[in-house]
Amino acid sequence: MAETGNRGAPRRTGHPRAAAAPHGRRSIPGRRGTVRRAGRGVVLLAVGALLVPGCASMPGGGDVQRVDQAVRSDGDSQVRVFGVSPQQGAQPEQIVRGFLEAVTSDEADFATAREYLTQEADAAWRPSAGTSVLSDGPGLPAEPGESSPDGSTVRFEVSGERLAVVDEQHVYRPDDGTHRAVFELRRVDEEWRIDDLPDGLILGEQDFLRIYRSVSTYFFAAHSTAAVSTPQANSTLVADPIYLRHRVDLVGEAVKALLSGPSEWLEPVVRSQFPDEVALVPGSRPAVDEEGVLTVRLTGLPAAVQPAACSRMAAQLYHTVRDLGTSEVTEVRVSGGSGTVCGLTAGEARDTAPGLLIGEQDRQYFIDDDSRVAVVEDERDPRAVAGPLGRGEVALRSVAVARDGRRAAAVSADGSSLYIDALSGTDPLGPPVHTAPGGGPEDGISSPSWDGLGDLWFVDRDAGGTRVMRMTGGTGSAAEIEVAGLGGGDTVEALRVASDGVRIALLVRDEEERTTLRLGRIERWVDEEQLQMRVEGLRPVAPHLENVVAVAWAGGSRLVVVGRPPGGAEQMSYVNTDGSTVNATSVAGPSEITGVAASEQEEQPLLARSGDGIARQHQDGTWRIVSPEGASPAYPG
Repeated sequence: MAETGNRGAPRRTGHPRAAAAPHGRRSIPGRRGTVRRAGRGVVLLAVGALLVPGCASMPGGGDVQRVDQAVRSDGDSQVRVFGVSPQQGAQPEQIVRGFLEAVTSDEADFATAREYLTQEADAAWRPSAGTSVLSDGPGLPAEPGESSPDGSTVRFEVSGERLAVVDEQHVYRPDDGTHRAVFELRRVDEEWRIDDLPDGLILGEQDFLRIYRSVSTYFFAAHSTAAVSTPQANSTLVADPIYLRHRVDLVGEAVKALLSGPSEWLEPVVRSQFPDEVALVPGSRPAVDEEGVLTVRLTGLPAAVQPAACSRMAAQLYHTVRDLGTSEVTEVRVSGGSGTVCGLTAGEARDTAPGLLIGEQDRQYFIDDDSRVAVVEDERDPRAVAGPLGRGEVALRSVAVARDGRRAAAVSADGSSLYIDALSGTDPLGPPVHTAPGGGPEDGISSPSWDGLGDLWFVDRDAGGTRVMRMTGGTGSAAEIEVAGLGGGDTVEALRVASDGVRIALLVRDEEERTTLRLGRIERWVDEEQLQMRVEGLRPVAPHLENVVAVAWAGGSRLVVVGRPPGGAEQMSYVNTDGSTVNATSVAGPSEITGVAASEQEEQPLLARSGDGIARQHQDGTWRIVSPEGASPAYPG
């Protein structure tokens, strides 16, 4: 936990009329489940069990029940969206509107959308160049477009409030601002067609939610300098989330994205086992067969691929595609020019998997009302740990348990001293391993965090600023780690490092006293035989929150965050590490949450510090108060 302070397919018609958009613009409807009018963009094609002759009937009675969209994980699989060709004699505004709706279809090649373009525009348009995600869909001007003097061309400006962009690597990036795009039309055989348009797609948020799916590709953490002390360091996989159109050969597109390498942001701290020149055999389509076997046929492999290297390739493939299809993946086979090179079963893939460095996660910890380290085990009442940190020799305010569950780092109540000691044994508490000026809840040493390599991270806060510190193996002296990309008035207040040791979540306070969540990557290199380290690539993760009070890693590519949106109340929610909130819903919990602990093993319950005490989440989502007082909820890590 990181916290600031103590801190037969029928076609359905009858599209609802579009509501007027603000500022005199009309929005293109883009809501989930919207039925589009034939001839004006797209139509929905419903398929499924209800259409099997003789197998379905309309119920004659019973209560009306609400369908919860949040739990309809496969509900959209019963609805397909297809483009509709432009109508004869359509006016320029109708052509632009029809094109913007047609690109929301489930056609792989945007064939119908291209019918709205001139031949030249069709040849030049690159829909894969990126996607702009707008809050309420693209809006057209209320007035007619600007015409040329001879009336041969018409220009329309499409605009909207941008939420994010998805680039050519399929990487999502929050990006607030006003999006503007110009479309120019001319007549072709007496019909208006779009002759000039921007590359990429423009989608409303709801259409984006329907069309795209978050997929994690996986790459190996680059830890060459840590491999000797932590053998699994170079075998743990790091999630690199991207967004793909989930109705257009999702498995095949995920494999292509994996082969193209990691995102630009993650690339400095990971490695791919696939050679740069590797590619799918032309015309081949990776798919999971009825027996759960995924066969991937590749070109560009070396003439003699080492079995260990091939197995690592298969592991990247397995963990990337394992949750994408309707069938369970039981085996991955990598095939080259001479036939099958290697195979990897699901059982073998566990040896090279995400989360190898997570460690012990069966217990949760917190600081109890006697300022001692206490442990929570299943449904039993919490108890103080047996070691010196549980005997009250020093009053404590925060704790971080090592991932092996044997020792812990704890900060004194005034924030001035950091202790590291065993969670069991009869020896007295040793001297502090690091000291800093203390005094108040926002001063001194922040709540620490252990990575999967056994290193301890914390923030040393004083009146002169803050410093991110790292203690190798939790021993010796702590060294300051540079954080690149901070603004002049920014200070790091708290942190939480991922088990893979290459990603770190930071709570950063700016000059206006707002605390936001940033994600950085931990870059390592050797200079004159000395290991060097720096946090680079800071990017916003929860830009919709203007004040974040706590964060914890809650999966390979997911965080749980406690914060407040502008003008709103404190809330706890899941967000993805790329900053997207797709399928990242709010968490119902106790009131006045100021701290949260989560596990990268997603099935583990949350532990939170609330106004009612320390609360533990049950599997059914309900919460139980395990202690009426306490602070610093924590999982090992």
